[in-house]
Amino acid sequence: MENIRNVVIIGSGCAGHTAALYTARANLKPLVLEGHEPGGQLALTTLVENFPGFPEGIQGPELIENMRKQAGRFGAQYQLGHVVSADLSKRPFAIDVGKESIHARTLIIASGASARWLGLPSEQALIGHGVSSCATCDGFFFSGKEIAVIGGGDSAMEEALFLTRFASKVTLIHRRDQFRASKIMVDRAQHNKKIHFLTDTVVEDVYDVIKREVTALKLRNTKTNEVREFPTSGMFLGIGHIPNAKMFEGQLGTDTDGYLVTTNYVFTRVDGVYACGDVQDRRYRQAITAAGTGCMAALEAEKFL
Repeated sequence: MENIRNVVIIGSGCAGHTAALYTARANLKPLVLEGHEPGGQLALTTLVENFPGFPEGIQGPELIENMRKQAGRFGAQYQLGHVVSADLSKRPFAIDVGKESIHARTLIIASGASARWLGLPSEQALIGHGVSSCATCDGFFFSGKEIAVIGGGDSAMEEALFLTRFASKVTLIHRRDQFRASKIMVDRAQHNKKIHFLTDTVVEDVYDVIKREVTALKLRNTKTNEVREFPTSGMFLGIGHIPNAKMFEGQLGTDTDGYLVTTNYVFTRVDGVYACGDVQDRRYRQAITAAGTGCMAALEAEKFL
């Protein structure tokens, strides 16, 4: 069998680049498959102010590009490609990237999780310009402003509660009149004077793409079909994330939402296969924690080899 790689890393966000840096410095010549969202969620972020070492902050895409260059300097190789499937039942592992099959002695899965979006063109155009899926990343930029959170589960309640630290008013918009969130989370939100609720309501458009900032939402009441314009300075999506782990269904353990289950931080149930970053972390989902687990996965792969 030709072209067996010591380490193949799936994903090119913080976790993937950090794993690439560590394995490259160990002279393991890792191959990074960039995935269907090169750069991960940081590539969609504007200013990152909570990554250590950048007192003035740094643009998300620039941080990712710096990480990539750093790993590349030590010999990490990058290849555009989306993993279709993988066979972890035999060694070396076989990874199918469409037109070719790549074989690996160890595999580091850093494929991340994709935020659930409403799917509106205006929403997509304004990501990083008032539309966000990460309250802990972007909440600070909305100090003293009125903002909206979309969703009705625990994620939405958590985002809304966190955002009350900064915003003057948070309106939680949900398409039904019942919430999926746990009773304790709903109670907390309802007892917070800064949080207001708009139920039976969906977002149909986000203004203003031309101004490159969020100024208002076009809302529709699902019961009356009444449409109105709702002024706001920001829209946060609290409708969850989708872990990019479908290609490992039936081979690796997942929880009820599809996140890869790991023990001792990064170990999967297959020896030599490690998972790091947002594909296995549903709790923290930060650039710095993703980088930390990327480091752990790399050290374990090196030890395994």
